[in-house]
Amino acid sequence: MVVMDREKNSYTARELAHLVGGELVGDPDLVIKGVSGVGESRPDTVTFAENSTYLDKAEQSRAGLVIVPEEIEESSKNIIRVKNPRLAFARIASHFAPDMLYRPGIDETAVISSTACIGEDVSIHPHVVIDKEAVIGDRVILAPGVYVGPGVEIGDDTVIHANVVIEYDTVIGSNVIIHGGTVIGSDGYGFVTDEKGHHKIPQLGNVIIEDNVEIGANVTVDRGTSGPTVIKQGTKIDNLVQVAHNVQVGEENLIVAQVGVAGSTRLGRRVTLAGKVGVAGHIELGDNSTIAAGSIVTKNTPSGVFYSGNPAHDHREELKEQAAKRRLPELLKKVKELEKRIQELERS
Repeated sequence: MVVMDREKNSYTARELAHLVGGELVGDPDLVIKGVSGVGESRPDTVTFAENSTYLDKAEQSRAGLVIVPEEIEESSKNIIRVKNPRLAFARIASHFAPDMLYRPGIDETAVISSTACIGEDVSIHPHVVIDKEAVIGDRVILAPGVYVGPGVEIGDDTVIHANVVIEYDTVIGSNVIIHGGTVIGSDGYGFVTDEKGHHKIPQLGNVIIEDNVEIGANVTVDRGTSGPTVIKQGTKIDNLVQVAHNVQVGEENLIVAQVGVAGSTRLGRRVTLAGKVGVAGHIELGDNSTIAAGSIVTKNTPSGVFYSGNPAHDHREELKEQAAKRRLPELLKKVKELEKRIQELERS
């Protein structure tokens, strides 16, 4: 693995090519001081082009270095040829990203239980609260106002942004990122109703978030009624998502903003839920399935499907139905014309 100094503010083209395992064609000593899109590029920045169309735009830009697909043989620019330009660009960009939250040490305003276990080289910001028997791993960053409840475990190199609430007994893995305002481990929505009203069911489970998960701002992940709610490794969750009690989210899911997943539903591996998807409770979505924006999933889905609509079903069928709906005014007009002709024939 290539290790680069994140404190540096510039790299040579040779160093960047080495970082991403690419082939450099051009000046190896070119100094790059940042990343850019094509439109705002400078001679000391690197950009990327995923195909020949974008390469044309990149060649007209001021960028000093362009990351391109392996099949690009030549360019008027200095280029790095790689298999996946977007991924290579992301890896390079991470080395220019300022680490604004890293402040080694524990702020004097933080409140930490005497029974909590704090790892090495942590960064604990003002007004953080760490409750009894919590375990904080090495190099963890807790931004201002974070609350860590009793018995919580947080793995190494995890970053928790401002005002996140992590309720009791939650387990969070390593290299996790949780953005501001998110609440992990609040009570699931569980009630029993009789003639006297709605009676709360105690929520006695917890939440388990595995390694390399990223959770956006203002997300809510409810604790299990009994047993855990689980977000498996590599999953990325956008802002304003609700994950209900006892949901099992599989590995490497992509869950976009304003999705709601009802209780005890299981999402397979590499499921994609686009914006505003609703998923009913107690169902299963198969591996590698994709649900289009605004769809409502009401029943089990097989692996590898692309569903859309309400209720969600095969996307191609949904497109046909939508096309037919657009023809309804025309069809109604034709029906009225036919009715008129029939009436005229009956009178004759």
